[in-house]
Amino acid sequence: MTKITYSRFVLALLLVIPLSSLRAQLSERPVDLVFPLLDAANSRWFFFSSATRPFGMVNLSPDTQLEGAWGSGYRYDTDTIKGFSHIHAWQMSGVSVMPVIPSDHVGQLMMDYYSPFSHEKETVEAGYHKVYLEKYEIQAELTATHRVGFHRYRYPEQQAPSVLFHLGGTLGPSEIVDGELQQTGPRTIAGKITNAPTSRRPKPITVYFHASFEREISGIIEDNAAPHKLVTFHPSNEQELLMKVSISYTSPENAQLNMERELPGWDFENTVKEAKREWNDLLGRISIEGGTDTLRRRFYTDLWHALQGRRTISDVNGAYPDNTGATFRIGQIPLNTEGQPKFRHFNSDSFWGAQWTLNTLWGLVYPEIMEEFTQSFLQYYEDGGLIPRGPSGGNYTYVMTGASSTPFFVSAFQKGIRGFDIEKAYEGLKKNHMPGGMMSKSGYEHTTWQGGDVENYIRLGFVPYPNPHGHFGNHEKGASLTLEYSFQDWTLAQLARKLGKNEDADYFLARSKNYKNQYDKSSGWMRPKDVDGKWLEPFDPYDYGNGFIESHAAQFTWFVPHDLSGLADLMGGKVKAAEKLNMQFRQAEKLGFTSGTSHSVETHPEYRRIPINYGNQPSMQTAFVFNYLGRPDLTQYWSRKVVEKAFSALSPHLGYNGDEDQGLMGSLAVLMKLGLFQMNGGTETNPIYELGSPVFDKVTIQLNPDYYPGKEFIIMAENNSDKNYYIQHKTFNGVPLPEMGVRHFDIIQGGTLHLIMGVQPKW
Repeated sequence: MTKITYSRFVLALLLVIPLSSLRAQLSERPVDLVFPLLDAANSRWFFFSSATRPFGMVNLSPDTQLEGAWGSGYRYDTDTIKGFSHIHAWQMSGVSVMPVIPSDHVGQLMMDYYSPFSHEKETVEAGYHKVYLEKYEIQAELTATHRVGFHRYRYPEQQAPSVLFHLGGTLGPSEIVDGELQQTGPRTIAGKITNAPTSRRPKPITVYFHASFEREISGIIEDNAAPHKLVTFHPSNEQELLMKVSISYTSPENAQLNMERELPGWDFENTVKEAKREWNDLLGRISIEGGTDTLRRRFYTDLWHALQGRRTISDVNGAYPDNTGATFRIGQIPLNTEGQPKFRHFNSDSFWGAQWTLNTLWGLVYPEIMEEFTQSFLQYYEDGGLIPRGPSGGNYTYVMTGASSTPFFVSAFQKGIRGFDIEKAYEGLKKNHMPGGMMSKSGYEHTTWQGGDVENYIRLGFVPYPNPHGHFGNHEKGASLTLEYSFQDWTLAQLARKLGKNEDADYFLARSKNYKNQYDKSSGWMRPKDVDGKWLEPFDPYDYGNGFIESHAAQFTWFVPHDLSGLADLMGGKVKAAEKLNMQFRQAEKLGFTSGTSHSVETHPEYRRIPINYGNQPSMQTAFVFNYLGRPDLTQYWSRKVVEKAFSALSPHLGYNGDEDQGLMGSLAVLMKLGLFQMNGGTETNPIYELGSPVFDKVTIQLNPDYYPGKEFIIMAENNSDKNYYIQHKTFNGVPLPEMGVRHFDIIQGGTLHLIMGVQPKW
């Protein structure tokens, strides 16, 4: 942007936005704009967060529902608090506590300790939660470090403070068993609980905890009828009780060490400030100007979701639980020259869909996080012989399907993130693409290797539906598996070529064309077929789940991110393909582009037939497909429409309208609002960031100097408004952009992407 043009832009901005509002925008802290209650009415166990740090081992918050992985945790429309849990993770829970007032009927209290609460007396912020327990008249405040939960309770006068520890029973996704608690000092206790195996996490995982109080303990009460225990204190004039609880998955000694290292003191207010400062440092890497207050608050809430959910499981000294072998062992993260662990080890839901979300956002803005996850996943490979697609409790869960970690690793390497052993990574990734690897296993298939049917994919060029071998796990949907494998093969071929493994590159590149075998020209859709090559009969492209994972043929047909020109050829050319997809968007718009307002209603008879669903991963790329069909105007139009209808609400009852799997939807919303996307997950050489329609007037991304040479990447959208969807002219550092976007190695040198927006489409 020239000086004259920029001056006109600023003058126009001042005329539209009151000076006081503009000053407020420039001075507001991103962390203060986060709205943790977004979509909280539709929460699942690991979704809601308040008192936690980025990727923290501790994710401390109230629970209003305790049953199951879905519909549990903090549910906004439930008016009863049933404890404050320290662990809300993928297939893990634990160390739930509740401040109470003891009564003469201890046994009754142990069984009935829940308390009503109201949102009127509640404060929820990033890194902090305050709530009033009406039953006991106790004000509870929560904050946390990475591995320590910090509690501040204010009791009524002349009451004996007590804290109940939940040591057994259902807690979210897990059955809590073998709970223990004992006093270890005048002001300390120690204990453990075990998460029993689940259908998704096949082995138990023990959580050790250490709790310290600011005043002396008077006793520990138990009742044979209940598994819980009550830690009591003498009445005093001091109404406040401070408690710290640290956890470890390896040993009681490491639980105590985590507290000693991270939170030796008792300054609650300072801990809250530090939590907010840490969040603000990460959120502040992206600064935005323009847009409404609601739009800015929603943006930073989306970004906040993109930086959590996947939880740390290693201790401050690098010890971690390894459950990948026949017996449990304690592993050790390698240490650097200063004696500190080189990386953290993680618990994580699947990277199914991460190629369109985390790959792009983390790779550009948080490369150190992307690198740390590759290091953690390689540790799993060293320990258990497979790179995971979603580990829990130090073990594989085989969640979802395919080799979804492959695009993540390839994207990191292609973007110059090299702090991991690429040869070892390639070895593990290649193993996952062959029989005996991740492509052999369907969802949660723990003891067999036939649900993924990669053998028939290799032999026949497609995955038959139904599985001719039988039933072994979840998501045995052959048509979508063919498409997944084809894309993942293409990404592995890019890495093989980069590493000079040309024979492998040719082999996996040939396999990446298998998607064509799933296309039925007579119907115009990807269509399931059986082991004999016969098309599925009867066939309805809107029949949810019939050969396609969490979707149907109309949605999954566009899952060819590596060869959209080839897909268009199958459809009769780019013009016909664009017309077909545009029709799907027009139909989907009537339902707001999502299958209802939560994942739980995705199979509703009406919602399930939506042509495009932005509430789940399989079709989240579709708005950007138009860029590859010669219609960037439709990408700009529909991506803006999707943001407006699916990702703009700021309400406890709306938010992601589907399945927000640990940052995937949050990341997608951020990228669509920035107007950036990567169709193949950033896995080609010098990946391109395709352009959509940015919603802010100016975005500044601070580049990490440890990875990238430039200082900042700026997106300037001149004449931007809620009507001006379309890019009229685009330059990068003053040079016109001939491509649909800007390349990674140009961006990381620093510079300005200048877009002139208008109301008329231009293509």
